[in-house]
Amino acid sequence: MMKSADLSKSEKEFKRMEGMICAMTPRERRNPQILNARRRQRIAKGSGVSVTELNTLLNRFNQMQQMMKKMGKFQRMMAKMGGPKPG
Repeated sequence: MMKSADLSKSEKEFKRMEGMICAMTPRERRNPQILNARRRQRIAKGSGVSVTELNTLLNRFNQMQQMMKKMGKFQRMMAKMGGPKPG
């Protein structure tokens, strides 16, 4: 179980991520690959964080996206082999 200090830290971190995402245009949210240095500076300034923090968020998003793709491939492979169905 999480302690209240951990929870408040997580909430603060979530709010910061939310601020960075809200500072992006809808096009940038749909396609983060278009984020060049100038756009990253604008988003960081608009959300009150550093460009480094924004880059960290984008890297985490990219890693999560790759992991989800791998999981999808694994589930399709298991389905072909007659393995258990997820969900």
